[in-house]
Amino acid sequence: MRIGFGYDSHRLTAGRRMVLGGVEIPNEKGLLGHSDADVLIHAVCDAILGAAGLGDIGRQFPDTDPAFRDISSLVLLERVQALAAARGYQVCNVDSTIVLEKPKLAPHLPAMAENIAGILRIPSGQVGVKAKTNEGMGLVGAGEGAAAFAVVLLEGEDTP
Repeated sequence: MRIGFGYDSHRLTAGRRMVLGGVEIPNEKGLLGHSDADVLIHAVCDAILGAAGLGDIGRQFPDTDPAFRDISSLVLLERVQALAAARGYQVCNVDSTIVLEKPKLAPHLPAMAENIAGILRIPSGQVGVKAKTNEGMGLVGAGEGAAAFAVVLLEGEDTP
């Protein structure tokens, strides 16, 4: 078994969609990034890649590559799952937290967990997605950005 930890953050800006966990969230601002800037999926990707010894999302899908411009992060997660599987690993479970002042995400969390579980081919009960505010502290607390953290457990044997 191997454990991986992932983190991501993106700035909020006008004129962009807010996509978290593959769910479009109605909001006046969205997340700025080369892809759809889905901080939750990026954190999950980094956790899986790290646990499998495959680096991070920036190494696998560089923001200098136009092929990844505005790509859905769910597509990136599919590719990460395939990379881990090629190394002999399967995700057992995911636990994650999104940190964002507003909007409130509680109504959207089950759909986010379903999206992640479907791609990773695990039951949705094995995917935890939580949302927290930063209580007004720092850049996230000031409403300037969003962050996400994820931990994953992989099982299998490394077959490089």
